[in-house]
Amino acid sequence: MSAARLSALDASFLQVESPTAHMHVGWVASFAPSTDRPAPGFEELRAHLESRLCRAPRYRQRLEPVPLGEPLWVDDQDFDCSRHVRHARTQDLSALADSVMSVPLDRDRPLWEMWIATGLPDDRIGLVGKAHHCLVDGIAAVELASLVLDPTPEPEPGEPDGWRPRPAPGRVERLAIGVRDRLAAQLLVLTAPAELMLAPRRLLSAAGEARRVGAALADSLRPATPVGPLNQPTSPLRHVALLDRPLDDLRQVKSHFQTTVNDVVLAVCAGGIRRFLERRGQPAVPLKTMVPVSVRPDGSDGELGNQISFIFVDLPCHEADPVMRLYDVHRATSDRKRAGESEGADRVLRALSYVPGPVQRAASRMAASERAFNLTISNIPGPAQPLYMLGCRLESAYPVVPLADRHALSIGMHTSGGGAFFGLYADRKALPDSDRLARDSDESIDELVELAA
Repeated sequence: MSAARLSALDASFLQVESPTAHMHVGWVASFAPSTDRPAPGFEELRAHLESRLCRAPRYRQRLEPVPLGEPLWVDDQDFDCSRHVRHARTQDLSALADSVMSVPLDRDRPLWEMWIATGLPDDRIGLVGKAHHCLVDGIAAVELASLVLDPTPEPEPGEPDGWRPRPAPGRVERLAIGVRDRLAAQLLVLTAPAELMLAPRRLLSAAGEARRVGAALADSLRPATPVGPLNQPTSPLRHVALLDRPLDDLRQVKSHFQTTVNDVVLAVCAGGIRRFLERRGQPAVPLKTMVPVSVRPDGSDGELGNQISFIFVDLPCHEADPVMRLYDVHRATSDRKRAGESEGADRVLRALSYVPGPVQRAASRMAASERAFNLTISNIPGPAQPLYMLGCRLESAYPVVPLADRHALSIGMHTSGGGAFFGLYADRKALPDSDRLARDSDESIDELVELAA
């Protein structure tokens, strides 16, 4: 695989990383052993994963800095799968997840890691994984499950893998790449107006894009008000609070109130956070929420990097009526869809590629501040059919959505095999009671399901 550059969006997740804000996405999964065969051991599972790394060549690449530009992905000359797939003998998958997620990834190596837990109750197998956000977005992380998962208990046969690391570009070549890409970006900026004037249809299209960009900028620049427990100085310590429900519960609410599953997820989170804040004696106020939106085109399955945009939704935690909360969310998301805000935000993110590095870094830090949004809530759809790892059925898969500085909570919801799995990712010091928030959110689902019934 030839060397490739990080996009401006990919690089932004490196720029906002800090000792207390680790920019990795992750997952916590458990598997039930087969009843008609011995459970696979750690060495067998690691060999299984290693045999499929040819499906994701970037998992054997590391970052190489480039003068005047974003880093390159280059083959890791010293790649060793055993440094990335680790064994944990434990009966507590949650404690393992907290420990793994509290440590940043080593930038001198390929930016991913998996821990396989054996010794869980009932001979279950646990899997805790993380990959840097500059490497994958949430959708790509789900698609990369093909590294270990199959749609049937019998795994697909191994694939030929003749991988040999390619030499990294030398310093002079990297400088030339940086200069070339910077000049190409500036040339595109200079020639774009003339091309538009010569093509009226493109000019009309550009006018529509300008409206979408304007709407996206206006919404993103609308300041958020930091909220006590959610937006305070944070620590590197993490905890993943877990909640799972049948996906049919969310679909029942969606169908009855004629909204979307994503609206239901946001409304459920609003209800859970409302309860949580009231118990702490905090006012339940609207929260400006960043909601990632996939712009991944059809046919791009398995491609790494970030192909996401964002919209911002005011989470109506102040509203006491659960149905009104749901309708408030539905109106807000519908308005943003009609305005094309996610497409406009995508254009803004792409435009960052053409501005100087210091401007990119300043914009990235501003966009990740507590003045830009209070928390992130992400809906990550997965496959509906059962999945297996060497005959062991996937039972649960909870997502981990990264936390920027001064953000103590993010919420991800992943659907898989008929289940809806919520991962409430929290700063362990700022929100030591995040398990209680998971129960509050569960009660918020109960409330809506009862009303829908």
